[in-house]
Order: sequence, then C-alpha cells, then structure tokens
Amino acid sequence: MYNPATRLLAILELLQSHDRMSGTELARRLEVDKRSIRRYIVMLQDLGIPIEGTSGVHGGYRLRSGFKLPPLMLTENEATVITLGLLGIQRLGLAVDRESIEAALAKIQRVLPQAVRARVQALDSALALDSPQSSAITGSEWLLDLSQAAECGRSVWLRYCAESGDETSRLIDPYGLASRLGFWYLVGFCHLRGAMRIFRLDRIQQLESTDQSFTPQPNFDCLSYVEESVAMMPARWPVDVVLRLPLAEAEKRIPRGYANLQPIEAGVRLSGQFEDLDGVARFLVNVNCRFVVIGPNELRTVVRRLGEEMIASTNQITMI
Repeated sequence: MYNPATRLLAILELLQSHDRMSGTELARRLEVDKRSIRRYIVMLQDLGIPIEGTSGVHGGYRLRSGFKLPPLMLTENEATVITLGLLGIQRLGLAVDRESIEAALAKIQRVLPQAVRARVQALDSALALDSPQSSAITGSEWLLDLSQAAECGRSVWLRYCAESGDETSRLIDPYGLASRLGFWYLVGFCHLRGAMRIFRLDRIQQLESTDQSFTPQPNFDCLSYVEESVAMMPARWPVDVVLRLPLAEAEKRIPRGYANLQPIEAGVRLSGQFEDLDGVARFLVNVNCRFVVIGPNELRTVVRRLGEEMIASTNQITMI
C-alpha cells in the first residue's frame, strides 16, 4: 500500500517516465481517486516541481520540458536491467563514447546492493556476445545524428566512399538504420540515384544536416530492406537453387537475409550472391531437404564433391 509520501514520489517517477499521463491513469496506478491526484499535483507544484496540466479529452499532466529532475531512484531489477543494457552496448560496439559507458557502469555498480552486484558481475564475466567487425564500431559515430534526422524527417548531405573507392556527394532522406552481418547500414531515398538505397556507415566520409524535410513511406521495414539488399549485392557467384519445401518451412530453416526466397510450383526458389560456394553447399545440406541446383555449374560440382566426401566418411565409419 502507498502512503502520502510514497505517492508523491510515485507520481514524480511516473511523470518522469511518460511524456504525459491523465489523471485517470495516475489514479488507477496509485489506487486513489482523481481528486487525491489533483491534491498531490498541487503539493508537488508547491515544492517547486514544474508540473503542467491541460484539460480536455487528451488532457493530463506532464513535467515542463527541460526540467532537471533529482537523481533517479531505481529498484534492484531496474538497476540490473540498465546495467545489462550498458554491458550489451559496450560488447556490441554501439558506444559512440566508450568512456561514458564505462563511467555509467561504474556509477551504477557502486550503488547496487551486494547481492545484485554479484549477479551482475557474474553476468559480465559469463556473458558472450557475437561482437561485430571493427568497421561496425567505426561507423557508429554517425548513429546518433542519422537517427535524429530520421526521427525528425530531415534530409542529410553525405560524402560516401563506395567499395570501389569512388566518392560521391549525395542528398539522402534517411528512413532508418539497421545492423546486418557486423555492419551498420543507413536506409534512405537517394536523390542522386532517384531511388531507395543502403549505405554502410563505415564508408560515410562526411555528414551534414540540412533544413530540407521529407515524408517517409508509411510502415517501411528498414531491416527487411537491408537484408534483401545485402543478399543480392554483387558477389563472385550468383546462386540459384530450388528447394523442395513449402515457403513456410523454408523460412523456418533459413535465416532471414541469407538469400531471397520465392515460392514456385516446385517448392521455393532460393537466389542470392555469394563468395564461397563450399559454404553454400554445406548450408544447403544442413537445410535438410531435397534441392536442385539451377546454377552455377560450379556449385553442382561442389555439391557433388561434398556428397562423395560424406559417403566416403560413412563407409569408413561402417568399416570401423
């Protein structure tokens, strides 16, 4: 049960974590009536907390923008969640300022109860995350600026270096960001090409914001677009295979973005660009279904050789 003092703190915490809350919702959370909520709001305002109230259907209470609140009060579970989030950011290379992450971790761990600190330290020691390539960390310097531009619907100007080494200046309408195979990608409409494009963040040489606004396509899925684009990027071997599976089953067995999957009468057509045919052959075997290699001929040779090696290994085991 709440007492008056804890209700004041609870209201302050709720308003801190929400842009706006109605009196009805506050009353429900604190298990009091709306009249009591109004009384508590007045008490907080008398203490100098700038809480603003608005009436009407969409009315409610909010803290004045820019107001600096007292230090946060966290439960043990909340402190643990924040600590784990900071550890994940650090391990995945998302930290633009690594020193700030380490300082925040140190501050939180200093005030954690001994039992919680021990659990977090155990996770820190035992937690293993698939770290991205160094290029993903290098490109993370643009994450905040591009995220803000996408959120505000503001175009950006960037100088970009392609894999070939050619540099171009482009005006981009940034739709969002996605991580794929150890790299960060910007998804946006490129005014230079007049079409949607993806750009690796580690290849951005210069970035500037503009005053030009844009309206993105509704419900655009940036991650799916990056996965499909990466799968079809030019590589040494264009692969085309028919899997004897229904589409739903193929989607369960094949990771998103590995290749494009298209349902056809004979099953599912898998297509994509790859550098390593030996890896493709082993992947197809692990899908565990019948398949037909449409092309290239070199993949047929690799699959045939892999099959012969597997048969030979089976015969050796039988002899033993």
